[in-house]
Amino acid sequence: MVEPSKRDWKLYREKIVGWQEHYMEKLIKEYADYLCSDLSASTKFWEIEKRIRKDRKRPGVRIELRKSSMFWDITGLINEKVISMDDLEEFSDDLKEAVALILRR
Repeated sequence: MVEPSKRDWKLYREKIVGWQEHYMEKLIKEYADYLCSDLSASTKFWEIEKRIRKDRKRPGVRIELRKSSMFWDITGLINEKVISMDDLEEFSDDLKEAVALILRR
């Protein structure tokens, strides 16, 4: 696998914060909708606790910024529906091709 270019790495570091923030906003809305349901308070509490424990490990919430894993991290973000290939529009063709190759595996 080719190493990300300096330009792609810089762009990724700029974009990841917004991508994660947008994803967490989506999660918060899902939590709020669930909390407004007619279920008992204890059911809602324990289910939300379980969901947060699971969600906090997802790449849309937590990610280690390492250039060496950038392609894999972007692929994970796409698989988790945090971003789509359209969000990679500003990136190099090399990066888009590497991510597409990983996604096809």
